[in-house]
Amino acid sequence: MKTIWYAAALAALALALPATAQTTAKVLNEQDLTEGALIEALTPASPAEAPVLTRSIRVDAEDAPPSGAGAGATRPSASLLITFETNSASLTARAKHMLNVVGEALRSDKLGAFRFAIQGHADPRGSPAANLRLSQLRAESVRNYLVRNERVEDQRLQAVGKGDTELMNKADPIAPENRRVTIVNLGQ
Repeated sequence: MKTIWYAAALAALALALPATAQTTAKVLNEQDLTEGALIEALTPASPAEAPVLTRSIRVDAEDAPPSGAGAGATRPSASLLITFETNSASLTARAKHMLNVVGEALRSDKLGAFRFAIQGHADPRGSPAANLRLSQLRAESVRNYLVRNERVEDQRLQAVGKGDTELMNKADPIAPENRRVTIVNLGQ
């Protein structure tokens, strides 16, 4: 009986590891953020570079999901430590400097054909409703700055507030990396 329990526990742990690994993505702060680093993070892998996750499974062409729609597929993204005034969606001077780099990357030849979600995140200090509202306002603030100041086409950017639902640092809920903006490549 113990052997079965241990085997089940190990199987559950093995299944949980890939999901855990996805939450440890590095946050790009002002020192790490360059146009090249952002382009690399947001550019989809070419089919030759994309990992192939199969286990002797045959998929007929008619049953295959659309390209990029696999359950394990993750969209290229970059989390940025964009700073805001306390309980505000106003961008700081440092945040604007970082967004200038983001604008250059989004206008580059490699990323110019793609659409992006600008996701605002908050730490859990406020109520869930207030955090959702604040994170949406912050995402809109970033989107508006990129459109107005960096000449990124508005139809390419979608602002999405996530509230405090996707903490990057669950061990320290009020850590700065939980108050971030994530840019996700939505495809063409």
